[in-house]
Amino acid sequence: MSELKVIHLDMDAFYAAVEQRDHPQYRGKPVVVGGDPKGRGVVSTASYEARKFGVHSAMSCKRAAELCPGAIFLPVDMDKYKKESRKIHYIFRKYTSIIEPISIDEAFLEIEDGNAVDIAKKIKEDIYNSTGLTASVGVSYNKFVAKLASDMKKPDGFTVITYDDAQRILPELPIRKIWGVGEKTEKELNNIGIFTVKDLLQYDHEFLLKNWGRRAHELLQLCQGIDYSPVQIDQEIKSMGEETTLKEDTMDLDVLRNYLKDFSLAISGRMSQKGIECRTITVKIKYNDFKIITRGTTLNRATNSPYTLYECASEILDSRVPLVRPVRLIGLQVSNLIYPYDPVQISFL
Repeated sequence: MSELKVIHLDMDAFYAAVEQRDHPQYRGKPVVVGGDPKGRGVVSTASYEARKFGVHSAMSCKRAAELCPGAIFLPVDMDKYKKESRKIHYIFRKYTSIIEPISIDEAFLEIEDGNAVDIAKKIKEDIYNSTGLTASVGVSYNKFVAKLASDMKKPDGFTVITYDDAQRILPELPIRKIWGVGEKTEKELNNIGIFTVKDLLQYDHEFLLKNWGRRAHELLQLCQGIDYSPVQIDQEIKSMGEETTLKEDTMDLDVLRNYLKDFSLAISGRMSQKGIECRTITVKIKYNDFKIITRGTTLNRATNSPYTLYECASEILDSRVPLVRPVRLIGLQVSNLIYPYDPVQISFL
């Protein structure tokens, strides 16, 4: 259980770093990749110079411009980022076959043979020599602690956490650092006096298990540095989507379009983070009599643009969804997904 064998590698501000590498005039300056600050674009990646102003991924470009007036806004060049991602994944495969891609710029690796610390250093060095890009790397005995390690010294960090290190480090961490503790859960825990990992470990376990059940058990394990989840190969999802049940049934096309617009932005942000594009877009409708219909279209060219998603979804709604009765639920799904890290050998030239 305590053997150092898991590596978590996270490229530093990946899209922005690629642009700064390719355009020396952008180096040391706040770069935001995502679109036009005057339009409806969403931030895909912000350089560390921009992050100092509070800019982060999934934020609207308009808000990013307000926070960082001097930012340089660039469009997403997904073909270029995919090429770099393939180089990186090719390097991974030189050292192990057990790779769990999390996104276009992030992955877990498990090392079966050899010293994981030495191998992680070689991978980090190979990536820099091949691409000119830096990565933050964590090495530990399980996925959770390896991810914790890689987050500690960004950018260009390298951190090793042993089992004994984890028992010393974990109790002092804020509870939000634990996997699965989002804003809502953090607030619930704060409300009962839990702000740190130590607070949770010292809290009445019976109370936690009674009120949070399985989730409390998982949190207690993670807080002790225990994570049994394996590094899993081929964890590609087949589709992603958003849907909501309306507060009031409606036949108002403008109301339904607004939901599709919000869904398009959310789904686009999730796809961009993972470097995924889609070819099939599907609108789901449930009427007030609970009858469900789905209508979809397949594009000639894959996309993750929020504008394209919305335009296609809106067209489907307008021309192929009969509003014969009020709608109680609307959803948007993308499928036929295209991933950036094809397992093929490529040229570095």
